[in-house]
Amino acid sequence: MSHAVPALGVVVLCASGCVWYLPAVMDVRAGGDRPRSRRLAATACLTGWGTTALLAPLLLTGAAWPTIGGVAAAGGAVCAALRSRALVERRRERRETDRHWAVLGGPVPGEPARPRRAFTGWLLVGLAAAVAVFAAVLAGGAASGARLAGAVAAGAVVTLVFLGLAGLRAHTTARRG
Repeated sequence: MSHAVPALGVVVLCASGCVWYLPAVMDVRAGGDRPRSRRLAATACLTGWGTTALLAPLLLTGAAWPTIGGVAAAGGAVCAALRSRALVERRRERRETDRHWAVLGGPVPGEPARPRRAFTGWLLVGLAAAVAVFAAVLAGGAASGARLAGAVAAGAVVTLVFLGLAGLRAHTTARRG
């Protein structure tokens, strides 16, 4: 397949992703007006979308697939690290807020349970993992019907495992709320 087709797909994806990265730009630009966890999450979002946008020129210039994959993996790793740090920071901020409410003696307000959000998050991670496993199995050797069947089976197993985890997580989230 020509590099131009995936490049066009990346450009269209980046254009449609403005619903995520434009609010993230506003959060980063707001500086101290936003909590640190929110700014870190916005930085993670911008890193992910920036990495995706960087893939378009690489694809158009005809860079080798290992180079493109390396750039995507490095950007994904940085994005995941920033998002993980944002989650840690959010928990710290929540504990601090709980301590402040405890000093006031009133009930501690909590966030409502979001079982759909938990389900969707786990499901999306599972689908991404399934695609990665599928691609890894196909890239492991010469194309054949058995290899394709194995890749489909491996992707299906990963999807089912994460679907089960998503259901379990949504159930525990609903019970907590």
